[in-house]
Amino acid sequence: MNHRERMLAGLPYLANQDGLNESRMSAQELLYTYNNLPPQRWEEQRGLLEQLLGGIGENSTILPPLRCDYGKHIVVGRDVFTNYNLTILDVCPVTIGDRTLIGPNVSIYAAGHPIAPEDRATGWEFGAEVHIGKDVWIGGSCVILAGVTIGDGAVVGAGSVVTRDVPPNSIAVGNPARVLREITQADREHWKNEMVK
Repeated sequence: MNHRERMLAGLPYLANQDGLNESRMSAQELLYTYNNLPPQRWEEQRGLLEQLLGGIGENSTILPPLRCDYGKHIVVGRDVFTNYNLTILDVCPVTIGDRTLIGPNVSIYAAGHPIAPEDRATGWEFGAEVHIGKDVWIGGSCVILAGVTIGDGAVVGAGSVVTRDVPPNSIAVGNPARVLREITQADREHWKNEMVK
């Protein structure tokens, strides 16, 4: 198993082996062009995202600037909206489900390093997949760590640091993020009442 395969499998790997440096450089070149295009050239932006990412669904918007390591390990569903300054360290797969909303300055880290300094000094790294479900809302300035799954319909409050899974249809906030409660029928009724005022 080479280091690229080890990386994608969530095993310890060396980031300067087996073409990984070259893959990151290719992604950085696409990102530079994407992040510096004038806003009226949205069709070119879309084309660059299709080249960069592992997949992006219809009607999805990622406002620049975007930062990532490889891009190809990121799959974005349909009707997704991500606000400015999204950072994704995609050493392992990162999936974002349909109709998910991501606020500004959100960081998704599928990457990690050994705890002991002598182990970090060897250059070995690791990662773990991140899965964000459908119909999720992630507030601004959140950090989502490696290995986390956020269930369908969940809400993560602004500024939260998500270190463990968030169940579907729940609200999580804080550092570290903790589940406050489930989303209820009362939440749905409140919004319906607000819309008819």
